[in-house]
Amino acid sequence: MDSSPPAATGVLKARPLALDTFRENVVVLSRHSQVLRPERLRGARKVELRAGGRTLLASTMIGDEGLLAADEVGLPQPLFRRLGVAAGDAVQLLPARPPESLKVVRSKLAGLSLDGPACAAVARDLAAHRWSDMEVAAFLVACASFMSPEETLHLTRGMIDAGARLSWGDRLVVDKHCIGGIPGNRTSLIVVPIVAAHGLTIPKTSSRAITSPAGTADTMEVLARVDLSETEMRRVVDEAGGCVAWGGRVNLSPADDVLISVERPLCIDTPEQMVASILSKKVAAGVGRLLIDLPVGPTAKVRDSRGALKLRKLFEYVAGHLGLAIEVTITDGSQPIGRGVGPVLEARDVMSVLDGRPDAPADLQEKAIRLAGRVLEADPDLPGGAGEARARALLAGGAARAKMAEIIGLQGCSPLSARLSDQTHEIRAARTGIVGAVDCLRIANVARLAGAPNDAGAGVDLLKRPGEKVLAGEPLYRIHGSDSSDFGFAVEAAMADSGFAVTS
Repeated sequence: MDSSPPAATGVLKARPLALDTFRENVVVLSRHSQVLRPERLRGARKVELRAGGRTLLASTMIGDEGLLAADEVGLPQPLFRRLGVAAGDAVQLLPARPPESLKVVRSKLAGLSLDGPACAAVARDLAAHRWSDMEVAAFLVACASFMSPEETLHLTRGMIDAGARLSWGDRLVVDKHCIGGIPGNRTSLIVVPIVAAHGLTIPKTSSRAITSPAGTADTMEVLARVDLSETEMRRVVDEAGGCVAWGGRVNLSPADDVLISVERPLCIDTPEQMVASILSKKVAAGVGRLLIDLPVGPTAKVRDSRGALKLRKLFEYVAGHLGLAIEVTITDGSQPIGRGVGPVLEARDVMSVLDGRPDAPADLQEKAIRLAGRVLEADPDLPGGAGEARARALLAGGAARAKMAEIIGLQGCSPLSARLSDQTHEIRAARTGIVGAVDCLRIANVARLAGAPNDAGAGVDLLKRPGEKVLAGEPLYRIHGSDSSDFGFAVEAAMADSGFAVTS
């Protein structure tokens, strides 16, 4: 007979489970749980967990015979880490009331405007993982219908305040960010070492890709670790003057990481969410002057000058109220930049530019120099108009390459393989002629279908550029993939529409 004392009311023993529920908090209870019977949960959407001074909400699953004891609570890996418990620790459970901030979703769906306190409550609860993915999706869809500049500002402030903020003393801290949408446009990985080699401080933080085949963090991870703690990030910046890190680990605007995790599979990337995401991360990172690269083109995120002007004004409005000096530069987004689309392929292009190889993509090199020059103009000791020449000299003389090597060495070895995925298929021209327009959205979609960025070696290697002559049967680009089903989807999509227009 079991002589152990009965479990305290509402308390179960933590048992880690080898399950990955991705971002979502999920607990597993025994069908014979001593604390919460399954029938009690029918009217409760979630449970509240308390352990070690932390409180989290979680959805529930029920385990049948043999999975858990009646006095245990199963914690999949994400929730186990967030609670910070050890196996066997006491965890208190009770039915949870829905977060008050969920009222915001209903208000927004009803067409009401959100004020500062409402947006702050949303950001806090998102950062605390109190919303389910379904609730986050409802919020994103509601906001996608309409958000005013004032609401965007309120949300940005709330996202900043819900996480950590970095301070770099009296140093001039600069950064550059692209809104995305142009395959291969990996200029940041060239701009950062140029700017750091000049002597300005550039703590580059980046999110993972949302709707693209690779983000800056995804590509940098092919070269070095990006999952840096705040202490590690500070050490790299103090020693090298710059870094390229994933912002999520440093807890900068953590609500943004939650939003992005749902935006990514839904391919939602509205201008208002984009502005709130970028500016909340940059202000939290301690940036004082920011250059925004806003590509415009027929298949880019921003299609025309009218949309570009509207987005530029929104960036300027929010940044101005946050005390962030900003410059928005509108660039050519009519075609992909460089040759590679996908983390490994884009890292190859970046290093070829930094190494000064004769086969380096000239368009990627020239755009990076122009953008780095604009950032360097922030240096009060540099004569006006001298930024681009200085950037070109730092790249050509090898200082930028040496700085990148220093940053990579300080951040540590990459956890990823730099090998291209071994399955390949070439998409060939149906006719002889001149390559005309290239559909950025189509090429990005093919690369994503092939597995990028989750499969770092997957993607599209562009073999022809607009303006080049191509013969019938000659390859336009090569698809790389490793998962047979993903690769098949990518090839099928490319065969249906290559994204290349060939004119006679």
